[in-house]
Amino acid sequence: MKLTAAHFIYPESPADRTRWILSQRAEKARVEPQRPYSFLLEQERGPDGELWPAATIFLTNKECPWRCLMCDLWRNTTDGRVEVGAIAEQIAAALAQLPAARQVKLYNSGSFFDGQAIPREDWKSIADLVKDFERVVVECHPALVNESVGEFAGMISGGLEVAMGLETAHPDVLEKLNKRMTLGMFAGAAEDLRGMGVDVRAFVLAKPPFMAEAEAARWGKKSIDFAIECGAGVVSVIPTRAGNGALEELARQGLFSEPDLRMLEDVVDYGVGLKRARVFADLWDLRRFSRCPKCFSAREARLHRINCEQDVLERVKCECH
Repeated sequence: MKLTAAHFIYPESPADRTRWILSQRAEKARVEPQRPYSFLLEQERGPDGELWPAATIFLTNKECPWRCLMCDLWRNTTDGRVEVGAIAEQIAAALAQLPAARQVKLYNSGSFFDGQAIPREDWKSIADLVKDFERVVVECHPALVNESVGEFAGMISGGLEVAMGLETAHPDVLEKLNKRMTLGMFAGAAEDLRGMGVDVRAFVLAKPPFMAEAEAARWGKKSIDFAIECGAGVVSVIPTRAGNGALEELARQGLFSEPDLRMLEDVVDYGVGLKRARVFADLWDLRRFSRCPKCFSAREARLHRINCEQDVLERVKCECH
């Protein structure tokens, strides 16, 4: 049963938070262990300044052991470990339907180096499947960054990039996200990756829960600064979206609201303007953050161009602001 506003207190301990987050969930989606739950081809600005075709594959596997407050990726996961060979089968099935690309992202709703999600026995088959890509991007929680990352990097032909969720540089908000990670852990993992010759990508949330409206843009910018100082060559700014149950409850309690498009523009413009890393705006379902139907399409197109060109462009003028 969900708590009501009259007696709602966000749990203080990670274990209690996990139980509360799980209690807010709806049903998972039905997934097939032999098929990725989604895949697509996109264009992404590469490290050489060119637009790279990038194959992105969303793998189906066991749910992440961390229960982050803002996460909704659990919807497309299995309850148990997939069989050895299933992940390679998923990648092969997706690549057979995707055009040629220079980069492949193997995103798996958790950590690539979690043996319960991606069986280590599959690494060789995976490396064979991605041998033609210049860059392979995988996700990992900082706690699972160790020498095994370097081992996998040595198995693939192209460069390896590990994407980690920094989320926010605000230490108190980060602690409440139930990620069980500190800023020091992120910095240490990033240093270890760079020491192994592995590139770093960081995910930053635009306006996470427990953050005042007036502070959100400032902390978004500080989070980009922190990620770059840790050596991230790519920072992806993701508007925090409701939809996982827990965030809806926090919204009812006045502890969360989704960012508006202007805030995302402010943060992305700042990061791109630094010219210290490639900074991308996550444009998925962007319309939900717009308050004005008249200027939305032009503002979406502007952010898309910024992602591709990595130059800050003149803002779209509209009577709404």
